[in-house]
Amino acid sequence: MRSDTLLFHEDFRAEPYWWDAAPPETARAALPGQVDLVVVGSGYCGLSAAAEAAKRGAGVAVLDAAEIGAGGSTRSGGMVSSGQKLAMTNAIRGVSPERLRGLMQESMASFAYLKRLVADEALDADLKITGRFFGAFTPAHFERLRKQGELLREKTGVTVGVVTREAQRALIGSDYYYGGIVVDEYGGLHTAKYHRALRELARRRGATLHSHAAVDRIERRAGGFRVHTARGALDAKHVLVATNGYTGALLPFLARRVLPVASYQIATEPIPAGLMDVLNPGRRMISDSKRNLFYTRPSPDGTRMLFGSRPAIREVSEREAARRLHARMVGLWPALRDVRITHAWKGYVAMTGDKLPHLGQHEGIHYALGCNGNGVALMTWLGQRIAPCVLGLAETPGPFGEGAFPTRRPRFAGEWAVPLGAALYTLDDLWGGRVRAALG
Repeated sequence: MRSDTLLFHEDFRAEPYWWDAAPPETARAALPGQVDLVVVGSGYCGLSAAAEAAKRGAGVAVLDAAEIGAGGSTRSGGMVSSGQKLAMTNAIRGVSPERLRGLMQESMASFAYLKRLVADEALDADLKITGRFFGAFTPAHFERLRKQGELLREKTGVTVGVVTREAQRALIGSDYYYGGIVVDEYGGLHTAKYHRALRELARRRGATLHSHAAVDRIERRAGGFRVHTARGALDAKHVLVATNGYTGALLPFLARRVLPVASYQIATEPIPAGLMDVLNPGRRMISDSKRNLFYTRPSPDGTRMLFGSRPAIREVSEREAARRLHARMVGLWPALRDVRITHAWKGYVAMTGDKLPHLGQHEGIHYALGCNGNGVALMTWLGQRIAPCVLGLAETPGPFGEGAFPTRRPRFAGEWAVPLGAALYTLDDLWGGRVRAALG
């Protein structure tokens, strides 16, 4: 293993690369005394809901426990899909054909909505639709991906190409995988620029944003709620919880249904001129078929490589994660062996028992949670989808509001759920999927 002096850039920071261009924001304006809607959580979903509600004339206050933009939305890889992940996971198992059609339509609509929103509102987000390569970790995985590609074409109408192992080097400059598939309707954006643009949009429409306002208690009162925060209390007719992987224990009903899982990423220093044209000439998003998958992409300006995975069974520091992720990145691309790391960070995604996001309400408090690592377009869409329902202007938020919201952790204590799951995923990858087959 390389020494830290050679591995880490002298300007290394344990924070997202994205924040260099658009850092989180401190917003300490006084809380309003009363609003129509309090949104708890300032991620893509919360901001989208706030912007939509304000557009419809509601008074809206967005509360965040930390800085505005410091949570999971600006810590993701910024990959944007149109429903492929929903079709390529177990989320559709056991779903009725009618609801499945609705879920896929909603997922496809989320992709179209994001593109339209960015264009219509002139949002500075560095959105580019370049496609995504899904690499097969084993020959058996190649066959599975090929079949999933057929399912994608059937269910979503997207353009899917099968890539043999012999042909993949032209796409990703590596022999690491056993071929794979390419989906053209896939892209990426700059997570923090997009977040900044969404909060500017919410403000233009009249919403107020408040950082360092952790919610301690939500009290039901006549005509609505009193929301008690670290910065005082305010009254609201409606409350929407959109905290996703940062939900915590505020509402036990949600805490039992959402499992926060840490995902880690690194960013390299600018790589030598021309090397990106070899490693990723199409500037595509890349991931693979492993349970503990790799996901990687170029930075929006094409100068750096961003690489993510879960580096260990239990959580580790950002510096330790960087060491392990660098080694895995070099396994994929040996040419990056001498490239240093400038940033390493982690963020929490919200996993649910059925791998689906859920919209709904419990005891009068509305929620939109559970991106399952697929949140850029989908959570933006679901935020604007649920806003009119919260305000009483629509009856249903659509298929993601149907069905029971399953309890996530029926068998293990919370502190063991993620390490045990990570261990099983690691064994499954090492044994070529046999653990998955044995567990059904």
